[in-house]
Amino acid sequence: MSQDAHLREEPVARTELLKGHFLHVVRDTVRLPSGQEATREYVLHPGAVMVIGLLDDGRVVMERQFRHPMRSVIVEFPAGKLDAGEGSLACARRELAEETGYRATEWAFAGRLAPTIAYSDEIIDIWFARGLSQGERRLDEGEFLDVFNATPDEVNGWCRDGSIIDCKTLVGALWLQNVLSGVWSLDWSGAMPADVAR
Repeated sequence: MSQDAHLREEPVARTELLKGHFLHVVRDTVRLPSGQEATREYVLHPGAVMVIGLLDDGRVVMERQFRHPMRSVIVEFPAGKLDAGEGSLACARRELAEETGYRATEWAFAGRLAPTIAYSDEIIDIWFARGLSQGERRLDEGEFLDVFNATPDEVNGWCRDGSIIDCKTLVGALWLQNVLSGVWSLDWSGAMPADVAR
């Protein structure tokens, strides 16, 4: 937006700091609106999806997974990162099936969230899925997680009492609450708006 010109930073140069199996960290030199230069270190990320699976009985599909950086088991909605060249909906279908065994007949794109804007360019697409049927899970090598079902009230309670601290799941709970109350609507065509499709 042109009214933001006084806030924008322009990239000047990039240095690669780390290229690991999962993390890719760079340091960008940027020109500030004042004309001076500064550096910005951050993680490059291919993007990810989160799936809010709606069961016919009103419950939602959840996971419990040990997250090493937190040294704790975390309650989350199913999620995962995009493979190279993979579309958002294809990733959502794959992650839901691999992690939980569920397949869905209907999909609705809800929105996007940027979970760590200070140090990563990661964007997570939020998908709702319904018409679920249970199949076999196909977890990745070294992936261990429990799948369980919970009522929306239980999810809200866990958000309130601090049992859920994962930011994408907190945002997902907000979406779930507003969709179920009728305040926010979903388009169950499985299409993403043209301005965000990838």
